[in-house]
This record gives sequence, C-alpha cells and structure tokens, in this order.
Amino acid sequence: MSKYKLAPRKGIVITVLNDDHGKICDPGRLEAKTGKEQEVAEFIKSALPLAEQEAGTEKWYALQIGPSTFGIFDTFENEDGRKTHLGGEIAKALMAKAPELLAADPVLEMVDLLAVK
Repeated sequence: MSKYKLAPRKGIVITVLNDDHGKICDPGRLEAKTGKEQEVAEFIKSALPLAEQEAGTEKWYALQIGPSTFGIFDTFENEDGRKTHLGGEIAKALMAKAPELLAADPVLEMVDLLAVK
C-alpha cells in the first residue's frame, strides 16, 4: 500500500474565520477488511494518547462512519503542525497495520476550515 491516497477537493474555501479550533484539518477515511472492523476500531481509539502528545494537533477525533468505514478528523493551527502529525507516530503505526487491517489505502483530504463553532 502507498503511504496515503490524497483526495483534494475542488471548491473548498481556503479562508478561516475562527482560530480557536485550528485552521487546517485532515479528514481521513479508513475502510476495514471484512472481519477486521473491531480491530480497526480498537486501533484508532488506541491512538488517542499519541495524539494528545502532539503539540501541533489542536483537536483529534476517531470516528465510525459505517459498519466497516472509519475516520480520523484532526485539526492543526498551521501547516507545520499538520506536517509533524503526518510524519508522526500515529501515521507510522497506521501504515504499519494498513496491509493487515485495511481493504484499501487510507484516504486523506487536505482541507482548510471555513468556520467552527
């Protein structure tokens, strides 16, 4: 599997109105292999302590979108925080486990937040 499949979206506004929750984010989507759904859920939940140690990661969420579809949504104050995160321990652990747990490469979308409440 490749490191990441990047899926930039056209039409996303690159302006931010609220600095309190991070300016940029990386929504990621993970598709579990059949029978590996619980392991993927446990794996991404177990990454929380690593995210808490990342000074540049403002917010970090692990989510389940469907029966076998999971996501990670994180926000960063700046591009340096995002780059540090993408080269950090969570990404390394995910890529090490991806062939065993995931049906496809993780998909990351690089977006800038427009507004946050």
